[in-house]
Amino acid sequence: MLLRKIDISRLGRPNENRTPGAILANMLLAAVSLFVNGFGVYLTIQANIGAAPWDILNIGISRSLHILYGSASIAVSVTILIIDILLKEPIGLAMFIDAVVVGKAVDFFNLIDAVPACTSPWSGIPLMLAGLVILAYTQFTYMKAALGCGPRDTLLVGLAKRVRKVPIGLVSIALLSFATLSGWLLGGPAGIGTLICAFATGPIMQLAFKSVRFDATQVGHQQLIESMRVIFRKQPRQ
Repeated sequence: MLLRKIDISRLGRPNENRTPGAILANMLLAAVSLFVNGFGVYLTIQANIGAAPWDILNIGISRSLHILYGSASIAVSVTILIIDILLKEPIGLAMFIDAVVVGKAVDFFNLIDAVPACTSPWSGIPLMLAGLVILAYTQFTYMKAALGCGPRDTLLVGLAKRVRKVPIGLVSIALLSFATLSGWLLGGPAGIGTLICAFATGPIMQLAFKSVRFDATQVGHQQLIESMRVIFRKQPRQ
């Protein structure tokens, strides 16, 4: 047999980002993970019972400016990425991939009309939960690349560092509430699905990570400057 069993626990270990080839391989892992992650986002939107907070904002901007969801998503992600940089938070290569791939993946699945929008909560809720499961497992493989967290997660950590007297949970609630309200005012869809995303995303992700024995706190993400040093360093002559 030419095929070998893949040990998922070895995917994207931080110490594998020591060579240009390893970084490129993990960039590919991150890109594929985020493309599938975009399918998960697409399913939660097609559930048609209210979107997740950041998706409400993306859809609201998309409807207000008459642009594609992916273009709105990129605009929001790049804005947050700039804020992360201004806050001097760690930036990784995968954050730039995240900013582009997820939104455009949603546009792709919209273009091919992969899954029709649900017409009732009875079909919408299972589709929403299926999307959240996909998001959880692709978050695992994306984080395994160890090339940086997403722009929004980085923003949350950055804000929490600057308001230390406020628990990070409250900072998260404030940030998500801002995204939800802003998106809703722009015409984004809020509903029971928004509540499902708010309360079910964490537990589903925890179960997914547990099923693959993954501890996100043990991943040492490589910063952009470190990746650049590895990619462009001069190799000794043979």
